[in-house]
Amino acid sequence: MPTQQYKAWSVVIASTFAFTVCFMIWMMFAVIGIPIKETLGLNETEFGILIATPVLTGSLIRLPLGMWTDRFGGRIVFFVLMLSTVIPVWLISYSTAYWHYLLTGLFVGVAGGSFTVGIAYCARWFPKNRQGLAMGIFGAGNTGAAVTKLVAPVIVVAYGWAMVPQVYAVLMLVTAILFWLFTFSDPAHKIAQTVTMREQLSALKDPKVWKYSQYYSIVFGGYVALALWMTKYYISEYGFDLKTAALLAAAFSIPGGVLRAMGGYYADKFGAHTVTWWVLWVSLVCLFFLSYPQTQVSILTVNGLQTFHVGLNATMFTVIMFTMGIAFAIGKASVFKYISDDYPHNIGVISGVVGLAGGLGGFLLPIMFGALVDFTGIRSSAFMLMFGIVWVSLLWMYWTEVRPVKIGRHHERQLAKQAVSS
Repeated sequence: MPTQQYKAWSVVIASTFAFTVCFMIWMMFAVIGIPIKETLGLNETEFGILIATPVLTGSLIRLPLGMWTDRFGGRIVFFVLMLSTVIPVWLISYSTAYWHYLLTGLFVGVAGGSFTVGIAYCARWFPKNRQGLAMGIFGAGNTGAAVTKLVAPVIVVAYGWAMVPQVYAVLMLVTAILFWLFTFSDPAHKIAQTVTMREQLSALKDPKVWKYSQYYSIVFGGYVALALWMTKYYISEYGFDLKTAALLAAAFSIPGGVLRAMGGYYADKFGAHTVTWWVLWVSLVCLFFLSYPQTQVSILTVNGLQTFHVGLNATMFTVIMFTMGIAFAIGKASVFKYISDDYPHNIGVISGVVGLAGGLGGFLLPIMFGALVDFTGIRSSAFMLMFGIVWVSLLWMYWTEVRPVKIGRHHERQLAKQAVSS
């Protein structure tokens, strides 16, 4: 008879592997979208819509998936979710028109909803003081974005892009079977059937939920958007081929997944607020440098006209993206630590709401990236947009979390002084 600890770690390991495969499929268009764009002659906005379409479904389905996880258990919901995507993934290889890719992309996007299921499923197997670590380990499945950038280009070059969805469909089927064999159910983890949908959705009235959603739209939504956009960016901005561009783009995606467990550990140790505060500041600084476009500056000197080039080369760009990937990885875990701390009995629904917001960020941002490039002609405008979003989040955090603490401490000091003087 397996022990509770064995079951807990088996669930986390199997769920993390399953989530990695789901994320590989969710990010598939980041690679195969490039040859599809060339074949169909898409502009930047149309390309943004193409790669973002799966993210839309994966975002919208997160709330109902969270509710079903609370009521029916994570194991069965996760298993059915994976099986439901096998056929749509395979059908992508037979698509020929733009609308074909958009339609199949919507069904494939269901794989992105696996995060909400797995995060609640894994968290409930651990005590509160270890939930941050457990959720961080599971969240390392985000590395699937990097795996796709490493594996898919090789398949594209060797066999053509249509082979990628066929290989991924078989991989998803095998993963679903392995997941079922190595995971467990615990009836105690389900919310009582007497809890109504209205009671579950009452969490939407809580302003903290919307604040956490804003944070997550950056650290996860921004991560997804950039993971989808970076391969194309390297090709357009620096002239790399598909394999090299995807490899360099993986430098951002890998820490964004692997180091999420470290984010969970730090959130358990230092608290969700402290970790998230510094994550946003590091992101802001990185985005400041990434936002600056390639610029030629001409200065009239005593020796004549001197021209200087200002802008990030590929190496510096990759280093800064790698740094921001680390920040996003830690932030994804710290935001969910807020949820496990504040909503221990409603993790599924709250993570569904917050995950939906993060996913919508991942859907809207690539489209906005493409529209901005078409409108301004400046590729770094994508980072300018994200800089503004992070700045808004920092202001929101300051007024709702940092400033009240400062005022409270000041009030305590005043009371202490009055007590001493009296």
